[in-house]
Amino acid sequence: MSLLNDETRTQIKEMFQELQKPVKMVVFTQEFECHFCAETRQIAEELADLSDLVTLEVYDFVADKAKADLYGVDKIPATIILEDGEQERDYGIRYFGIPSGYEFSSLIHDVLMVSEGDPKLSPEMTSWLAELETPVHLQVFVTPTCPYCPQAVLLAHKLALASDKVTADMVEATEFPHLSQKYQVMGVPRTVINETVYQEGAAPEQMLLAKLKEAVAA
Repeated sequence: MSLLNDETRTQIKEMFQELQKPVKMVVFTQEFECHFCAETRQIAEELADLSDLVTLEVYDFVADKAKADLYGVDKIPATIILEDGEQERDYGIRYFGIPSGYEFSSLIHDVLMVSEGDPKLSPEMTSWLAELETPVHLQVFVTPTCPYCPQAVLLAHKLALASDKVTADMVEATEFPHLSQKYQVMGVPRTVINETVYQEGAAPEQMLLAKLKEAVAA
């Protein structure tokens, strides 16, 4: 049974007409003991069916451990959005947990953004990222029912696209309760920067930049 209805498929197909460079989705799943793995895989399969410029590779988290290590995948389900072509390019854009509900829109916009190759950030943020020498890891905790979460996820993923020093994860809070507890996630979205600095809510770019500077200086 399809997860996407005909209307949604038609809308996405039209959006994917704007795709420029080929995009690859890499999904890590597991046969057993993985909540939402099957659904995450199916979402990616149905999206890949909507454009010749979108392809999909699926790996088993246990059996394909070398691939999981290569992509830095330590939990599942995991979805990675890559620029495809003669040479694959991994920008550090990750989804841990099912990209459903409001986060489904984040996934669609990420495919379009990676294909276009333009994060459309402010000149100030672009300039700061160009001079960034310290690795930055963002974890954006979300839930599928949070309408403000995609804004935070997409901004984090824009930073990852813009800089090789930045990696950015969407983390579905209810699927990884141990991480939600570790980072004291009481509300979403909550962005964790380099394990030490926190940003509550869907912060505008300028506010997140201040937090990024704080994290890098720590």
